[in-house]
Amino acid sequence: MRYFLIYLFFLASLAANDKLIDLYQKEGLSAIEKIFDTQLTSQEYWNDKLHSIDTRFGYLEGTSYLLACDKNQTSLKLYTKDRNNSFILESDFSAFVGKVDGDKQREGDLKTPIGVYKLIQKLNKVDPFYGPLAFVTSYPNSFDKVRGKNGSGIWVHGLPLNQERDDYTKGCIAINNANIKHIEDQIDVEKALVYIDKKPFINVKKETLSILLSQLYTWRKAWKESDIETYLSFYDQNFKRNDGLDKKSFSEYKKRVFAKQEYKNIHFSKINILPYPMEGNENLYLISFHEEYSSSSYSFSGEKELYIHLDTQKFTILAEK
Repeated sequence: MRYFLIYLFFLASLAANDKLIDLYQKEGLSAIEKIFDTQLTSQEYWNDKLHSIDTRFGYLEGTSYLLACDKNQTSLKLYTKDRNNSFILESDFSAFVGKVDGDKQREGDLKTPIGVYKLIQKLNKVDPFYGPLAFVTSYPNSFDKVRGKNGSGIWVHGLPLNQERDDYTKGCIAINNANIKHIEDQIDVEKALVYIDKKPFINVKKETLSILLSQLYTWRKAWKESDIETYLSFYDQNFKRNDGLDKKSFSEYKKRVFAKQEYKNIHFSKINILPYPMEGNENLYLISFHEEYSSSSYSFSGEKELYIHLDTQKFTILAEK
């Protein structure tokens, strides 16, 4: 019913288009749906949509707060989305990071990870060593896990309430207590992301985002239409899913599913696309979104993550959750 109402809204807004109305009259809503699905695969459509949007940090529908940590500069910047949906630098804090340089690989290596993470919890009761409160990050994320990285307890926290501390952490990000309380006052944890790298955030080109968004919807279109060849062409040979499936096992599973030729409703919302920092690799991106999926045999509602590599005009999926 929801999809039906959406389509009626589009039809009403396009009432002057006789050809579209004729198509609806002759072939029904499925024919109109195919037109919209095809439009979403067009770079030209996304070029127009992104023209007036602030995309310096990527395409961020589902994020209102970005904490960007530059490990080399030992800083933590808070960017917030204003009423015009533009990100502004709200605060710039000095920070302590891990004692050992480089990207975290294992428990106890004293390194702060490099990557993009959610804030999954706020802790108001912590050991006084961590100050008045702490934010728990989602390290290790799905991409970390498929690459064999481990460890836990990577927080953004304050400083000791009643003792001295070293000028580094065991892997967390630490800022002074007034600043951690300021972040608590300013952000909604569920709408925040933490970006950690060894250099400042690199602005994302609109052209790149247009390619990524059109590719995302081309992948979705192949999925909806059970076009197994096109769908699997988006997956890297070294692909791994978060549950451990490799490319071969994943392909065999999807071939069995697609062979059913079921009609699928697949809707994406709260799409986020950010560059993904990784030492020695360029053109990596995290695409996350809320997915609503339904067919006659299965339904799903939840968060999805794709870790992808962009090669000119085509992306390949390295890991998926």
